[in-house]
This record gives sequence, C-alpha cells and structure tokens, in this order.
Amino acid sequence: MTKQKESTSNAWTALALLLGINLFNYIDRQVLAALEPEIRDAFFLPTNLNAMATTGALGSAFLVTYMVSAPALGWLADRFSRWLIIGCAVILWSLASGASGLAATFSILVCTRILVGIGEGAYGPAAPTILADHFPLATRGRIIAIFCAAIPVGSALGYILAGAISAHLGWRWAFYLVTPPGLLLGVLCFTQRDPRSRGIERPKKQRATWHDYREIFRVRSYIFNTLAQTATTFALGGLGFWIAEYLRYREQSPASGKIIFGLIAASGGLISTLLGGWVADRLRARFNGAYFLVSGIGMLMAFPFFVTMLFVPFPVAWIFLFMAIFFAFLNTGPSNTAIANVSRPKVRATAFALNILVIHALGDVSAFPSIGFIAGHTNMTVAFLAVSAMMLVAGVLWLVGMKYLAADTAAVAAAKEEIST
Repeated sequence: MTKQKESTSNAWTALALLLGINLFNYIDRQVLAALEPEIRDAFFLPTNLNAMATTGALGSAFLVTYMVSAPALGWLADRFSRWLIIGCAVILWSLASGASGLAATFSILVCTRILVGIGEGAYGPAAPTILADHFPLATRGRIIAIFCAAIPVGSALGYILAGAISAHLGWRWAFYLVTPPGLLLGVLCFTQRDPRSRGIERPKKQRATWHDYREIFRVRSYIFNTLAQTATTFALGGLGFWIAEYLRYREQSPASGKIIFGLIAASGGLISTLLGGWVADRLRARFNGAYFLVSGIGMLMAFPFFVTMLFVPFPVAWIFLFMAIFFAFLNTGPSNTAIANVSRPKVRATAFALNILVIHALGDVSAFPSIGFIAGHTNMTVAFLAVSAMMLVAGVLWLVGMKYLAADTAAVAAAKEEIST
C-alpha cells in the first residue's frame, strides 16, 4: 500500500472510530436528560418546588467539570498522543456512566457525573483536532459535519433507549447498558496512530509557545463564533435537558413522547447537520464567511418555528418542533469547522478546549438550573421562551462575525503550518 493510500485509509478509519465514540458520547448525555423526571421522583418529594432546579444542577455538575478539565487536557493533547488521551477518556466516562446507575443517593450520582465530565473533557478537544489534521481545508466542513452528525442521532437514541429501557427495566439499567460499548471503543483507540506522527519526533519549532496560545484570543471570528455557540448551547442544551418535563407539562405520554422526540431529533438533526456542512463547503468559494452565513440563517429560521411550537396544540406542535430542530442543527458542522480553520494546528486542540470552556460556562451550565427555576415558579412555556431568545441571539452573532471569517482563515492557511496528510 502506498503512503498516500495508507494515509487515506487511516483518515477514514479515524473518522469511523471517532464517529462511533461521539455517538455514545451523546447517548450518554441525553440518557441523563431523558431520565430526569424519573431521577427527580426517586430522590425528591413531589412537593419540593426546588427539585427541578436541583436536578438541573445535576447536568451542570457534569458540564462544569467538562469545561474546566477541557483546557488542561486540550493542552496535553497538543503535546502527547491524542489517541492515547481519547482512549483513556472514553474508558473513564464509560465506567462512570455505569456507576451512575449504582448511585444510592443524589450526592453519589453527582459525583459519577463529575467523572463523566472529566472523561469527556479529554475527548472533546482532541477528537475534532485529529480530523482536522487528517483532512484538507476543502473537504473539512463535510468531514466534521459527518462527525457532528452523531450529536442529533446520539441524543435521539439516548431518549429512545432511555425511554424503552426505563419502562421495562427501570431507569438505572439505562446507565448500565451504555457502559460495555464505550469500553470497547476506548480500547480500539489504543490501536490508532496520531496523524502528527510520521515515525520521527515533531520538530521543536512546531511546538506551541505561550505567544501562540495568546493569539487565539485575537482571532475575531473565533470570538464571535464562540459567543454564538454559547447562545446556541444554552438553547439546545436547555431544550435537550428539559424536553421530557416539557412533554409531561403538555400532557404527552412520557414513553411515546420521548420516542417521538428522539425520532424528530435523529431525522431532522442528522439531515440538517450533514446538509449544513455540505452547503457551507460549496458556498465557501463564492461567499466570504459562508460557514457563519449558513449557521446564522439556520438559527434565525429556527427561532419562529420554536416559538410557534410553544403555542400550538399537539400533534401539530411536533411539526414545528421538527422544523426548529432542523434549522437549529444547520450550524453544527460549519461552526465547528470554522474553529479548526482559524486556529493553527499546533494549538488547535487548545482552541477547541477553550471554546468548550466558554460555551458551557456561559451556556448550558446556566441553562439547566435557570430554566428549571423559571419553570418551577411559572411554567414550562415561559421557561422555553428563554430558549427561543437565545436562538435569535446566536443567529445575529454569526451574521455579524461573517466579515472576519475569510481573513482569519486565510491567515492560518498562509502560515503554511497545515500538517501534510
């Protein structure tokens, strides 16, 4: 096999493995969200008005450790084998997920979610960086969109599996059954080769300096992208975590409602994510800032559909929810590709890690308890209006940031630091 064919084969193998890991990553996240009503009933009295805010903080406990650990572990991923770090991370969070089902108290459950957060904090920055090292700029949007397609599909499967398993075996078994596949995928990571390695040590001049890290914060498109993703994370994170309670509030069947939502998220999110990456790649040569254009228009289109969903009866509301999810997920591939394109390869993992820190610190970490607090003192319709407002904010930020994206991308390309694949 020639070196070029071997490199291509390694790239697609890496994509397949990372796609599988990302799928179980989001299955694990949404299993918790889908089981929130059952977990709340298991640990709190029905008369406790702060119960929803407390279980919302359960999601925040995971995200706080995820976002805090990501920069440190992203820094390590810029210096050591990313596959080794990912493998250890996947095994850690899989074991912690299984332990979530064993939790006898709410405090123990919080501790297990903290360990899940640490594991995902190592995986989050390293995985898209491997893909950016393997694939060239011209096709990177489509590749990262394929990788990100696991987000809606995994999230949907989390709801579907959690609903089915909980109904037949109890909520704890949903955590037990996601553990074995994660352990297998973690072990497979140890068989992969870091794309930066070519059998020789990396030249010292390619290693990042503190100046390189400070430069990340001077990239204006990176800043606008991170702020827009923060608003998006508040909206979609809040929606994903509280949708089970919202469906109960709208008097939808818990089991069938979760399955329908899962199917909507899987179909609408998958098609949208893949379409967003493909369209953005096609438009890149014709429009400056195409990745932000697709992201911004998609989120602005999602806003009216989501608001309408809140005020129309079911089953018609499902149609508007599908449309909102479809347009909201158009940004997933393009916005993450933009991070890779405007950050230099030697600090790319750190750039993703810092993005993770900000979008979760200001996004869904605050969304979970705040939406729960609003709902507990008013109702779920009022709480979800906060979700719709963040969709509008995200769309505007991406469109404003368009004017900086092309120049920032060109600056990285001109530096000639792209690693040959």
